[in-house]
Amino acid sequence: MSNSIRVVDLEVWAFIGVTKEERAHAQRLLVTIEMKVEGFAKAASKDDVSLTVNYYDVAQRIKAIAAHRPRKLLETLIEDTATDLLKTYPIQKLGLEIKKFILPDAAYVSVKSERNKTT
Repeated sequence: MSNSIRVVDLEVWAFIGVTKEERAHAQRLLVTIEMKVEGFAKAASKDDVSLTVNYYDVAQRIKAIAAHRPRKLLETLIEDTATDLLKTYPIQKLGLEIKKFILPDAAYVSVKSERNKTT
């Protein structure tokens, strides 16, 4: 049985963009994350957040990764984030989407990534 924890449209700020001008100011991004975890039974039976993935901690970590350094590409940010989260938390499968609001004639541009934990 598969269990998921989702955080939808987490607001993060990042210095991101191909040009220096675009990276000059922090931009608002929205991040959606879906974390497949082993199960909820153990955490639920003890009502203990330490026995599952703490989504608050994950959200704070994503914000820190985004703000850590400037990047030119969303692709770089999504790879950095996925690698870090899979290394840090007991996530079996990770889905990420990052939305950027840069094109005036589009609601947003996004990149998506799905990764499995490698052992």
